[in-house]
Amino acid sequence: MTARAKSLGLDIALRTYHAAPSPLIHQPNSLNIQALQVSATVVAGQTDVLNVDYVLNSIRTAARACLSGQFDAMVTGPVNKAIINQAGHVFSGHTEYIAGLCNNAFPVMLLTNKIFRLALLTTHLPLAKVSEHITTDRLEKVITITARELTRRFGIADPQLLVCGLNPHAGELGYLGDEEISIIIPTLNRLRDAGLRITGPVPADTAFTPESLKGIDLVVSMYHDQGLPVLKSHGFGDTVNITLGLPIIRTSVDHGTALDLAGSGKASSSSLSNAIRQAITMARNEMATRGESTHGDIPS
Repeated sequence: MTARAKSLGLDIALRTYHAAPSPLIHQPNSLNIQALQVSATVVAGQTDVLNVDYVLNSIRTAARACLSGQFDAMVTGPVNKAIINQAGHVFSGHTEYIAGLCNNAFPVMLLTNKIFRLALLTTHLPLAKVSEHITTDRLEKVITITARELTRRFGIADPQLLVCGLNPHAGELGYLGDEEISIIIPTLNRLRDAGLRITGPVPADTAFTPESLKGIDLVVSMYHDQGLPVLKSHGFGDTVNITLGLPIIRTSVDHGTALDLAGSGKASSSSLSNAIRQAITMARNEMATRGESTHGDIPS
């Protein structure tokens, strides 16, 4: 970070982080850093298998500090999944890796921007495998976790969810697929009987219209590319990726590593800024839910 600040002509003081009884107040043009050792010299825009352990150690260090109560939340930047797997690690993404560090918690991927919130029933799967992962158990877990955390970490007392169908026209009464009839509708009915407010299954081609989204706190998408293209078309760079279902708060940017922009000073920090603000807001909401005092205003 020292080398990168120098190459970009940024006057930033890097201070060694020490755990303290009260939160550290960040000063302008300074960062509190807990330095971790790299194995090879870092070159902007170039991945190196020798530094993969450093990347994973960074994630582990932050997650464990959150689990211990030292930190209130963690915010992650993008990682290059390919180089991590080339180094011999089985790594499908931050979400699954952090869930493993949290005693194999059941993670739910949520993305949010100023337009709407979106939770994914399935995440990084080939399209051909999506249907076999649409199960009663998964649907119940995703919806239950999402509703609970909208209250606990977003301050929404009685959330209203909209659930997309899997097939075109939500199956067209079974003529275009039977997952809605055999799995989705019965599960949603049971969850409604348990007191959750749920609309759906709604055909995905109309689920994201302004009229359909009125009064909706969150949309549940059946698979990655059913909902994310819509969400990102309404604010790519301003969207925040959040992992629900963990004992800790974790937010992230909504984009990849963009190695071609690394070290150029031209990469946008808007998604990172939003991810930090979202993490602070969620931490405050959770503290308020527990009746704890918070630590002043969100920094500008």
